Amino acid sequence: MVKPNILLIYTGGTIGMIKDFKTGVLKAFDFKTLLDKIPELQLLECTIETVSFDEPIDSSNMNPEYWVQIAEIIESNYNTFDGFVVLHGSDTMSYTASALSFMLENLAKPVVFTGSQLPIGDLRTDAKENLITSIQMASLQENEKPIIKEVCLYFEYKLYRANRTTKLNAENFKAFASLNYPELAESGVHLKVNNDYLFKPDLEKSLIVHKHLDTNIALIKLFPGISESFLTNVLTNTTLKAVILETYGAGNCTTEAWFLNLIKQTITRGVQVINITQCISGSVMMGHYETSNQLKIIGVVSGKDLTTEAAICKLMYLLGQNIQEKEFKRNFETSLRGEMS
Repeated sequence: MVKPNILLIYTGGTIGMIKDFKTGVLKAFDFKTLLDKIPELQLLECTIETVSFDEPIDSSNMNPEYWVQIAEIIESNYNTFDGFVVLHGSDTMSYTASALSFMLENLAKPVVFTGSQLPIGDLRTDAKENLITSIQMASLQENEKPIIKEVCLYFEYKLYRANRTTKLNAENFKAFASLNYPELAESGVHLKVNNDYLFKPDLEKSLIVHKHLDTNIALIKLFPGISESFLTNVLTNTTLKAVILETYGAGNCTTEAWFLNLIKQTITRGVQVINITQCISGSVMMGHYETSNQLKIIGVVSGKDLTTEAAICKLMYLLGQNIQEKEFKRNFETSLRGEMS
Protein backbone atom coordinates (compact mmCIF):
# COMPACT_ATOMS: atom_id res chain seq x y z
CA MET A 1 0.00 0.00 0.00
CA VAL A 2 1.40 3.38 -1.02
CA LYS A 3 1.39 6.00 1.71
CA PRO A 4 -0.50 9.24 0.99
CA ASN A 5 1.76 12.14 0.17
CA ILE A 6 0.84 15.40 1.93
CA LEU A 7 2.12 18.88 1.08
CA LEU A 8 2.39 21.27 4.03
CA ILE A 9 2.09 24.93 2.97
CA TYR A 10 3.28 27.56 5.45
CA THR A 11 1.96 31.07 4.87
CA GLY A 12 2.79 32.56 8.27
CA GLY A 13 1.07 33.01 11.60
CA THR A 14 1.56 32.00 15.21
CA ILE A 15 1.85 28.29 14.46
CA GLY A 16 5.11 28.97 12.63
CA MET A 17 6.77 30.77 15.52
CA ILE A 18 9.04 29.32 18.16
CA LYS A 19 10.40 31.02 21.27
CA ASP A 20 14.09 31.59 21.86
CA PHE A 21 14.22 30.56 25.49
CA LYS A 22 17.34 32.62 26.16
CA THR A 23 15.85 35.90 24.96
CA GLY A 24 12.11 35.15 25.09
CA VAL A 25 11.76 36.51 21.55
CA LEU A 26 9.60 34.71 18.99
CA LYS A 27 11.31 33.74 15.76
CA ALA A 28 10.24 31.95 12.59
CA PHE A 29 10.19 28.16 12.69
CA ASP A 30 12.24 26.39 10.00
CA PHE A 31 9.79 23.94 8.44
CA LYS A 32 12.59 22.14 6.64
CA THR A 33 13.44 20.59 10.00
CA LEU A 34 9.81 19.76 10.78
CA LEU A 35 10.29 16.04 11.38
CA ASP A 36 13.26 16.74 13.67
CA LYS A 37 11.26 19.24 15.75
CA ILE A 38 8.06 17.16 15.86
CA PRO A 39 9.12 13.48 15.76
CA GLU A 40 5.50 12.41 16.36
CA LEU A 41 4.82 13.16 12.69
CA GLN A 42 6.90 10.12 11.76
CA LEU A 43 4.17 7.96 13.30
CA LEU A 44 1.63 9.10 10.71
CA GLU A 45 0.86 6.79 7.81
CA CYS A 46 1.87 9.35 5.19
CA THR A 47 4.86 11.15 3.73
CA ILE A 48 5.17 14.90 4.28
CA GLU A 49 6.84 17.57 2.21
CA THR A 50 6.90 21.27 2.97
CA VAL A 51 6.81 24.55 1.10
CA SER A 52 6.73 28.07 2.50
CA PHE A 53 5.97 31.57 1.34
CA ASP A 54 9.26 33.30 0.52
CA GLU A 55 8.31 35.86 3.15
CA PRO A 56 5.74 34.45 5.60
CA ILE A 57 3.16 37.04 6.66
CA ASP A 58 1.00 37.85 9.63
CA SER A 59 -2.55 36.90 8.73
CA SER A 60 -3.69 40.50 9.30
CA ASN A 61 -1.80 41.31 6.09
CA MET A 62 -3.51 38.52 4.13
CA ASN A 63 -5.21 39.64 0.91
CA PRO A 64 -6.50 38.15 -2.40
CA GLU A 65 -3.04 38.29 -3.99
CA TYR A 66 -1.82 35.84 -1.36
CA TRP A 67 -4.96 33.71 -1.87
CA VAL A 68 -3.90 33.35 -5.49
CA GLN A 69 -0.38 32.32 -4.38
CA ILE A 70 -1.83 29.55 -2.21
CA ALA A 71 -4.11 28.41 -5.03
CA GLU A 72 -1.18 28.32 -7.46
CA ILE A 73 0.92 26.22 -5.07
CA ILE A 74 -1.93 23.71 -4.86
CA GLU A 75 -2.49 23.85 -8.63
CA SER A 76 1.16 23.18 -9.50
CA ASN A 77 1.39 20.29 -7.02
CA TYR A 78 -2.12 18.90 -7.45
CA ASN A 79 -1.17 15.77 -9.37
CA THR A 80 1.81 14.98 -7.13
CA PHE A 81 0.15 15.10 -3.71
CA ASP A 82 -2.88 13.39 -2.18
CA GLY A 83 -3.73 16.21 0.19
CA PHE A 84 -2.72 19.67 1.34
CA VAL A 85 -2.42 21.31 4.76
CA VAL A 86 -2.21 25.10 4.86
CA LEU A 87 -0.71 26.70 7.96
CA HIS A 88 -2.21 30.14 8.44
CA GLY A 89 -2.68 32.77 11.12
CA SER A 90 -6.04 32.39 12.82
CA ASP A 91 -7.30 35.98 12.51
CA THR A 92 -8.18 35.81 8.80
CA MET A 93 -8.11 32.05 8.33
CA SER A 94 -11.86 31.77 7.69
CA TYR A 95 -11.59 34.39 4.93
CA THR A 96 -8.69 32.66 3.17
CA ALA A 97 -10.15 29.18 3.55
CA SER A 98 -13.55 30.36 2.30
CA ALA A 99 -11.91 32.06 -0.68
CA LEU A 100 -9.98 28.92 -1.62
CA SER A 101 -13.18 26.88 -1.52
CA PHE A 102 -14.57 29.03 -4.35
CA MET A 103 -11.29 29.35 -6.23
CA LEU A 104 -10.73 25.57 -6.38
CA GLU A 105 -13.62 24.32 -8.50
CA ASN A 106 -14.06 20.52 -8.81
CA LEU A 107 -11.58 19.95 -5.98
CA ALA A 108 -11.27 16.19 -5.40
CA LYS A 109 -8.63 16.22 -2.66
CA PRO A 110 -8.49 17.62 0.89
CA VAL A 111 -7.19 21.10 1.58
CA VAL A 112 -7.07 21.54 5.36
CA PHE A 113 -6.37 24.91 6.96
CA THR A 114 -5.07 25.06 10.49
CA GLY A 115 -3.09 27.26 12.84
CA SER A 116 -2.76 27.84 16.56
CA GLN A 117 -3.38 30.27 19.36
CA LEU A 118 0.07 29.71 20.89
CA PRO A 119 3.46 29.29 19.12
CA ILE A 120 4.62 25.77 18.39
CA GLY A 121 7.43 25.96 20.95
CA ASP A 122 5.28 27.01 23.92
CA LEU A 123 4.79 24.47 26.71
CA ARG A 124 0.99 24.67 26.49
CA THR A 125 0.77 25.10 22.74
CA ASP A 126 -2.19 23.90 20.71
CA ALA A 127 -0.03 23.96 17.58
CA LYS A 128 1.23 20.37 17.69
CA GLU A 129 -2.19 18.77 18.03
CA ASN A 130 -3.70 20.98 15.35
CA LEU A 131 -0.81 20.28 12.98
CA ILE A 132 -0.61 16.52 13.55
CA THR A 133 -4.34 15.91 13.30
CA SER A 134 -4.74 18.18 10.26
CA ILE A 135 -2.13 16.12 8.42
CA GLN A 136 -3.86 12.94 9.56
CA MET A 137 -7.23 14.27 8.34
CA ALA A 138 -5.71 15.19 4.96
CA SER A 139 -4.25 11.70 4.60
CA LEU A 140 -7.49 9.77 5.27
CA GLN A 141 -8.19 7.42 2.38
CA GLU A 142 -10.54 4.65 1.35
CA ASN A 143 -9.51 2.34 -1.49
CA GLU A 144 -6.51 4.65 -2.00
CA LYS A 145 -8.81 7.62 -2.69
CA PRO A 146 -9.18 10.67 -0.42
CA ILE A 147 -12.17 10.56 1.91
CA ILE A 148 -12.33 14.34 2.22
CA LYS A 149 -12.69 16.27 -1.04
CA GLU A 150 -13.14 19.90 -0.03
CA VAL A 151 -11.52 22.85 1.68
CA CYS A 152 -11.72 22.43 5.46
CA LEU A 153 -10.57 24.12 8.64
CA TYR A 154 -9.29 22.12 11.60
CA PHE A 155 -9.00 23.59 15.08
CA GLU A 156 -9.28 22.19 18.60
CA TYR A 157 -10.41 18.65 17.78
CA LYS A 158 -12.99 19.64 15.13
CA LEU A 159 -12.84 19.58 11.32
CA TYR A 160 -15.22 22.07 9.73
CA ARG A 161 -16.25 22.98 6.21
CA ALA A 162 -14.09 26.05 5.67
CA ASN A 163 -16.73 28.30 4.16
CA ARG A 164 -19.02 27.68 7.15
CA THR A 165 -16.56 28.87 9.78
CA THR A 166 -15.98 32.07 11.67
CA LYS A 167 -13.51 32.99 14.40
CA LEU A 168 -15.34 33.58 17.66
CA ASN A 169 -12.66 33.72 20.32
CA ALA A 170 -9.28 35.45 20.46
CA GLU A 171 -8.09 33.77 23.66
CA ASN A 172 -9.65 30.31 23.85
CA PHE A 173 -8.13 27.30 22.11
CA LYS A 174 -11.61 26.68 20.70
CA ALA A 175 -11.31 29.71 18.45
CA PHE A 176 -13.61 28.71 15.57
CA ALA A 177 -17.18 27.58 15.15
CA SER A 178 -19.48 26.43 12.37
CA LEU A 179 -22.86 27.45 13.70
CA ASN A 180 -25.01 26.68 10.67
CA TYR A 181 -23.45 23.37 9.62
CA PRO A 182 -22.26 20.30 11.58
CA GLU A 183 -18.58 19.46 11.91
CA LEU A 184 -17.19 17.14 9.26
CA ALA A 185 -15.04 15.17 11.66
CA GLU A 186 -14.02 15.06 15.31
CA SER A 187 -10.77 14.01 16.88
CA GLY A 188 -10.97 12.01 20.10
CA VAL A 189 -9.60 8.61 20.99
CA HIS A 190 -10.53 7.83 17.39
CA LEU A 191 -11.09 10.04 14.37
CA LYS A 192 -14.83 10.16 13.73
CA VAL A 193 -15.75 11.28 10.22
CA ASN A 194 -19.33 12.36 9.58
CA ASN A 195 -19.54 11.07 6.02
CA ASP A 196 -23.09 12.29 5.48
CA TYR A 197 -21.95 15.90 5.82
CA LEU A 198 -18.94 15.73 3.49
CA PHE A 199 -19.08 17.62 0.19
CA LYS A 200 -19.57 15.34 -2.82
CA PRO A 201 -17.88 16.88 -5.89
CA ASP A 202 -18.30 15.68 -9.45
CA LEU A 203 -15.25 13.44 -9.79
CA GLU A 204 -15.60 13.32 -13.56
CA LYS A 205 -14.59 16.97 -13.84
CA SER A 206 -11.03 18.31 -13.67
CA LEU A 207 -9.80 20.91 -11.21
CA ILE A 208 -10.34 24.50 -12.32
CA VAL A 209 -8.43 27.21 -10.44
CA HIS A 210 -10.05 30.65 -10.51
CA LYS A 211 -7.55 33.45 -9.97
CA HIS A 212 -9.52 36.59 -10.80
CA LEU A 213 -11.16 38.13 -7.73
CA ASP A 214 -12.90 41.49 -7.84
CA THR A 215 -12.49 43.51 -4.64
CA ASN A 216 -14.71 46.46 -5.58
CA ILE A 217 -17.19 45.67 -2.84
CA ALA A 218 -18.32 47.12 0.47
CA LEU A 219 -19.55 45.65 3.73
CA ILE A 220 -22.05 47.69 5.75
CA LYS A 221 -23.27 46.63 9.18
CA LEU A 222 -26.58 48.31 9.94
CA PHE A 223 -27.13 49.88 13.34
CA PRO A 224 -29.87 52.03 14.84
CA GLY A 225 -29.13 55.62 13.84
CA ILE A 226 -27.03 54.88 10.77
CA SER A 227 -26.98 58.12 8.78
CA GLU A 228 -28.21 58.83 5.28
CA SER A 229 -25.07 60.83 4.47
CA PHE A 230 -22.77 57.95 5.40
CA LEU A 231 -24.67 55.40 3.34
CA THR A 232 -24.95 57.80 0.41
CA ASN A 233 -21.18 58.35 0.40
CA VAL A 234 -20.54 54.59 0.33
CA LEU A 235 -23.23 53.55 -2.12
CA THR A 236 -22.56 56.26 -4.69
CA ASN A 237 -18.87 55.38 -5.01
CA THR A 238 -18.29 54.96 -8.74
CA THR A 239 -15.98 51.95 -8.35
CA LEU A 240 -18.49 49.98 -6.26
CA LYS A 241 -19.84 46.83 -7.91
CA ALA A 242 -21.55 45.15 -4.97
CA VAL A 243 -22.37 45.72 -1.32
CA ILE A 244 -23.16 43.36 1.51
CA LEU A 245 -25.66 44.59 4.07
CA GLU A 246 -25.41 42.99 7.50
CA THR A 247 -29.01 43.35 8.61
CA TYR A 248 -30.85 42.53 11.82
CA GLY A 249 -32.20 39.10 12.72
CA ALA A 250 -33.69 37.25 9.76
CA GLY A 251 -32.73 39.98 7.29
CA ASN A 252 -34.64 42.96 8.63
CA CYS A 253 -33.87 46.66 8.24
CA THR A 254 -35.38 50.09 8.71
CA THR A 255 -38.35 50.88 6.47
CA GLU A 256 -37.60 54.61 6.33
CA ALA A 257 -38.19 55.95 2.83
CA TRP A 258 -34.69 57.47 2.42
CA PHE A 259 -33.07 54.11 3.15
CA LEU A 260 -35.21 52.03 0.81
CA ASN A 261 -34.95 54.66 -1.94
CA LEU A 262 -31.17 54.70 -1.65
CA ILE A 263 -30.94 50.91 -1.87
CA LYS A 264 -33.30 50.89 -4.88
CA GLN A 265 -31.26 53.58 -6.65
CA THR A 266 -28.09 51.59 -5.98
CA ILE A 267 -29.56 48.43 -7.52
CA THR A 268 -30.89 50.42 -10.50
CA ARG A 269 -27.30 51.55 -11.20
CA GLY A 270 -26.28 47.90 -11.54
CA VAL A 271 -24.69 47.51 -8.11
CA GLN A 272 -25.53 44.16 -6.50
CA VAL A 273 -26.88 44.39 -2.93
CA ILE A 274 -26.63 41.28 -0.75
CA ASN A 275 -28.54 40.73 2.49
CA ILE A 276 -26.92 38.65 5.25
CA THR A 277 -27.72 38.53 8.93
CA GLN A 278 -25.38 40.08 11.48
CA CYS A 279 -26.33 37.27 13.87
CA ILE A 280 -23.65 34.60 14.22
CA SER A 281 -26.24 31.85 13.67
CA GLY A 282 -29.40 31.63 11.59
CA SER A 283 -30.50 32.67 8.14
CA VAL A 284 -31.92 35.57 6.17
CA MET A 285 -35.58 35.00 5.27
CA MET A 286 -36.58 38.03 3.22
CA GLY A 287 -40.32 38.62 3.20
CA HIS A 288 -40.87 36.79 6.48
CA TYR A 289 -41.34 40.14 8.22
CA GLU A 290 -42.61 43.43 6.84
CA THR A 291 -39.20 44.99 7.60
CA SER A 292 -37.50 42.74 5.05
CA ASN A 293 -40.24 42.42 2.44
CA GLN A 294 -39.38 45.73 0.80
CA LEU A 295 -35.79 44.57 0.25
CA LYS A 296 -37.12 41.51 -1.55
CA ILE A 297 -39.42 43.61 -3.72
CA ILE A 298 -36.66 45.98 -4.91
CA GLY A 299 -34.32 43.14 -5.85
CA VAL A 300 -31.91 42.66 -2.96
CA VAL A 301 -30.13 39.28 -3.14
CA SER A 302 -30.56 36.87 -0.22
CA GLY A 303 -27.38 35.62 1.41
CA LYS A 304 -29.42 33.00 3.30
CA ASP A 305 -27.20 31.52 6.05
CA LEU A 306 -23.82 32.57 4.67
CA THR A 307 -21.16 33.69 7.09
CA THR A 308 -19.81 37.18 6.49
CA GLU A 309 -16.49 35.66 5.46
CA ALA A 310 -18.08 33.35 2.90
CA ALA A 311 -20.36 36.11 1.58
CA ILE A 312 -17.38 38.40 0.95
CA CYS A 313 -15.32 35.70 -0.76
CA LYS A 314 -18.21 34.38 -2.84
CA LEU A 315 -18.94 37.93 -3.96
CA MET A 316 -15.33 38.54 -5.02
CA TYR A 317 -15.32 35.21 -6.85
CA LEU A 318 -18.59 35.74 -8.74
CA LEU A 319 -17.74 39.32 -9.70
CA GLY A 320 -14.42 38.03 -11.00
CA GLN A 321 -16.27 35.62 -13.31
CA ASN A 322 -18.00 38.51 -15.14
CA ILE A 323 -21.37 36.83 -14.78
CA GLN A 324 -24.21 38.64 -16.50
CA GLU A 325 -26.27 40.81 -14.19
CA LYS A 326 -29.45 38.79 -14.70
CA GLU A 327 -27.59 35.57 -13.77
CA PHE A 328 -25.88 36.97 -10.70
CA LYS A 329 -28.79 36.58 -8.28
CA ARG A 330 -29.37 32.96 -9.24
CA ASN A 331 -25.68 32.12 -8.88
CA PHE A 332 -25.28 33.90 -5.55
CA GLU A 333 -28.38 32.30 -4.05
CA THR A 334 -27.21 28.83 -5.19
CA SER A 335 -24.89 26.74 -3.03
CA LEU A 336 -21.72 26.27 -5.08
CA ARG A 337 -19.36 24.63 -2.56
CA GLY A 338 -21.71 23.75 0.28
CA GLU A 339 -21.47 27.28 1.70
CA MET A 340 -25.21 27.74 2.26
CA SER A 341 -28.18 25.59 3.20
